[in-house]
Amino acid sequence: MGKKIQYAVVARGAAVLAEHGAGGTTTNAGAVARQILERLHAAVGGAAADCRVSYTQGLYVFHVMRADGLTALCMTDDDATAASGRRIPFAFLEDIHGKFVKTYGRAALTALAYAMNDEFSRVLSKQMDYYSNDPNADCITRMKGEMDQVRSIMIDNIDKVLERGDRLEMLVDKTTTMQGNTMRFKRQARRFRNTVWWRNVKLTAAVILILLAIIYIVLAYMCHGFTLPSCVR
Repeated sequence: MGKKIQYAVVARGAAVLAEHGAGGTTTNAGAVARQILERLHAAVGGAAADCRVSYTQGLYVFHVMRADGLTALCMTDDDATAASGRRIPFAFLEDIHGKFVKTYGRAALTALAYAMNDEFSRVLSKQMDYYSNDPNADCITRMKGEMDQVRSIMIDNIDKVLERGDRLEMLVDKTTTMQGNTMRFKRQARRFRNTVWWRNVKLTAAVILILLAIIYIVLAYMCHGFTLPSCVR
């Protein structure tokens, strides 16, 4: 498949809860991953801001998915600038994030560093092997990608990010801005629906009043007066 996942980690903020490296080697990848986690955690002030982003480091690419207060990260040995190069890593991240949340639930929000490592590192190892070597993984991911909405994944060079924290803050700000735009659109749509509803209510009330006035005029004519003298005894 050509896109080997060599390292993976699940963290809460900057605290690593579980990690695994292909061949048992996590030192170099782990060091870079921790810098990414620390920068990302500091940039969002510890808030649970969801984001998806990829960083290049030499011949390697670090893919990050943050959701529900947890961060899933993996390192691949292939180019991530093309959509095909990001499809499998982010499918892998979604998979392990879902498995981690399903397994540990809210316990992950208060767990100590490496509290889940002994158990969940085996899950990471199994899924890394599947997404790296099983051709069915790409077929399933491609089918799922065709059904999902297109999501923008930002690419930056990890060296620049580590030297200038403001670059990472800018990326996070973009994610926050997109979320803010979505909320504003929802509020505007809600106000528009309310406006249309009130307009329909007013129109209905006006039609009813006009019909009542017409009926009254007809009755007044037939009853020889506005007080309806010949019809009211």
